[in-house]
Amino acid sequence: MQHGHAPPNFRLLSVQVMIRHGDRYPLYAIPKTKRPDIDCVLEPDRKPSHPNLEDFINHMTKGSEAQMDGTLSSLPRIPSHSLCEMGELTQKGVVQHLLNGQILREIYLKKHKLLSNDWTAKQLYIESTGKSRTLQSGLAFLYSFLPGFDWKKISIRHQWSSIFCSSQCDCPMRNHYLEEEQRRQYGYRIKNAQLEKTYINMAKVVGVPTRLLRASNPIDSLLCHFCHNVTFPCTKNGCIDMEHFKVIKAHQIEDERERHEKKLYYKYALLAVYPLINQTVGRMQRISEGKKAEVFALYSAHDVTLSPVLSAIGLTEARFPRFAARLAFELWQNTDKQKEHYVRILYNGEDVTFQTTFCREHEKRSNRPLCSLSKFVNFVKKEMFLALNSTSYYDACNSRLF
Repeated sequence: MQHGHAPPNFRLLSVQVMIRHGDRYPLYAIPKTKRPDIDCVLEPDRKPSHPNLEDFINHMTKGSEAQMDGTLSSLPRIPSHSLCEMGELTQKGVVQHLLNGQILREIYLKKHKLLSNDWTAKQLYIESTGKSRTLQSGLAFLYSFLPGFDWKKISIRHQWSSIFCSSQCDCPMRNHYLEEEQRRQYGYRIKNAQLEKTYINMAKVVGVPTRLLRASNPIDSLLCHFCHNVTFPCTKNGCIDMEHFKVIKAHQIEDERERHEKKLYYKYALLAVYPLINQTVGRMQRISEGKKAEVFALYSAHDVTLSPVLSAIGLTEARFPRFAARLAFELWQNTDKQKEHYVRILYNGEDVTFQTTFCREHEKRSNRPLCSLSKFVNFVKKEMFLALNSTSYYDACNSRLF
């Protein structure tokens, strides 16, 4: 774990964390098969568990005083169905984020004293999409990060967009690149003879047309069976088995490789997450200038949030965001030269700063242990648009294709 590591003359000023929600029940059902029998009621005595799980459950019952934007206040604060609902956070998902919060508490609060014991609501920024699984993941993370926190100090903003674009979501070219990428995905899929044969075979097992099986996104359900050690579905025609699962997973990995080569997704990613990354760097700038800003920010999000962020900042080697993945942006100050500020980026605890587009070459040649904040600022304010042959977000979003 490499969070919070820096030379002794460096001081941690702020941390911004983006998380993917924890393990969830599938979003799609495989047609004509029994849904996986998984219990989403939280039971401290059932594995996987966490020492703080029982206290967490009790604390969530007292959350009526929290300030949550409209839609969020009506969502359940913990999962509670004996047969999980579609997309519902599982106990495993809650435990994953209790662990995430605990890890970052040990480093950022106990070691680096990022927040004092009498922290205020103004020092925190918390944002979640309007899905129960992201809100609940965020609350589990916060509970381990700030055990027994005062609900009156917690304010959670609702983000209606899964790419966290807030008021800057109108971007026609972003939609164009996404459509082109989806066409590429489809073309690559139908060219794969082994994958097509696998889908035909699986469709025969469940007794539906192949196109209907594809549309039900069987990998989502099969991953749940696999991760929870539940037997794959069977019918009178046979069983979906591990070989089917392996073929689809192998194709996903191959598709990701081609996605990096074709660059359509990269261009989509630059436009999709510019508002979020710009907010991130803006908060760092304000703190580096001695202005007031939140010292800890948490964005509780989805794979479709983290994946384009990873792509946009150039982390091509990063694995697809697993459940409970976390991406952290740390801001550091050189206490010997207080005007010097640096950035460190960590993905699932691994320092990936020098794998980013803006620090890969420049910093490698110097002896600096971290990446200059100015490099990150220049990337967000200028270089992101150069990659799109443009000079601003507005121009990049509205440029015409010839």
